[in-house]
Amino acid sequence: MKKVYRKIYEQLKKWKDNEFRKPLIIYGARQIGKTYSMLEFGQAEYDNVAYFNFENSADLNSIFSRDLKTERIITELSILKGISIIPGRTLIIFDEIQACEKAVTFLKYINEEANEYHLIAAGSLLGLALNRKGFSFPVGKVDIINMYPMTFEEFLTALNEDSIKKAIVNAVKDMQPLSDAMHNKALEIYRTYLTVGGYPEAVERYIQKRDFDYVRAVQGNISDAYIADMTKYSTSADTVKAIAAYNSLPSQLAKENSKFMYSVIKSSARAKDYESAINWLMDAGVVIRCNRVTEGNMPLKIYEDILAFKMYYSDVGLLSMKVGIPANNVVHNLQISDKMRGILAENYVAQELSAKGITPYYWVSDNQAEVDFVIQMQDKVVPIEVKSSDNVRARSLGIYRKKYMPEYAVRVSAKNIGFENGIKSIPLYGLFAL
Repeated sequence: MKKVYRKIYEQLKKWKDNEFRKPLIIYGARQIGKTYSMLEFGQAEYDNVAYFNFENSADLNSIFSRDLKTERIITELSILKGISIIPGRTLIIFDEIQACEKAVTFLKYINEEANEYHLIAAGSLLGLALNRKGFSFPVGKVDIINMYPMTFEEFLTALNEDSIKKAIVNAVKDMQPLSDAMHNKALEIYRTYLTVGGYPEAVERYIQKRDFDYVRAVQGNISDAYIADMTKYSTSADTVKAIAAYNSLPSQLAKENSKFMYSVIKSSARAKDYESAINWLMDAGVVIRCNRVTEGNMPLKIYEDILAFKMYYSDVGLLSMKVGIPANNVVHNLQISDKMRGILAENYVAQELSAKGITPYYWVSDNQAEVDFVIQMQDKVVPIEVKSSDNVRARSLGIYRKKYMPEYAVRVSAKNIGFENGIKSIPLYGLFAL
């Protein structure tokens, strides 16, 4: 597979160029490309890279066991790696840093005593380790970037569809529809993305083989790896609950009211019994939580109801795999219920918004109207209605607009681009360009 450009590269470049730069931590689920992105960035932007993986490396961990003096540790890391670590010219990478608690603490000392060194740390289970093992986190001493699976925009680039990507960006910017041919092609690529998802290995298999059986095999392995991870930082009881909550998501999303209900997991389940399991899934980066807001006013945060929430898979390809839909049926829009198409579209939108760094909320009015997503964009609160087809009647959106009078609303659907009556019509494939 060719080298795939990830948008995190732009964030890493800004980090490097920031005069107030601190050691950087990248959070994200396993197998989303953190290591690849760090190495690609280091090789392109620095003279050399000093890469260290803390899993199964007693020699490496022992360097941090004596004390946390920065000069000694940098010297020993240089000797261990066999290269000179030069401030500003060498990128130091600490991978799977959760395996060494003192290495996490060391980031504080780098910031305070030797911030001329450029250091990026990451770990697939770092969030879990910090929360479960009582790590001393260097609060205020590090920069943080959250990384996600490949977005639809990145998927287009991986498929060498940069021309259609550019056309989408320009069309959304001008709010002018694409030609029918381009629109239909973009919708087909979108449906392909629903099946492949954004895990780099799954994307690579699709590009190599154009065979969805290979894609499903990769997705199955990743899902199994998540379940195996649940045993690393959980008690056996919490592991069982986390697996049950994770596997309940398709049923949760299929309900008429998609609010997360513990009774779907088990008839006797209660929130307090599953709190740690839900937190595990969030810390591992495998789910997206969308809390309800009671009002559509700024700032949304103060109207957040943390007891009412929806939950989505962090990768729509995993959802597609978990529910067992034949891949070709998704791509060619054959024999799939409107409900299933809607579930996939809503999960996709949650994933795209999160990857943009936007916190998704949803809104309900007296259990009679529900707007799929409400987001805060700079100085605006924007309601977003999601439709999987080009049938765009949306009573709930009308109720919301009448109540809160937003500057405009967004309807994401299979319909072409347009703007009328205060509603921006954005095709499902064009959400990244909004």
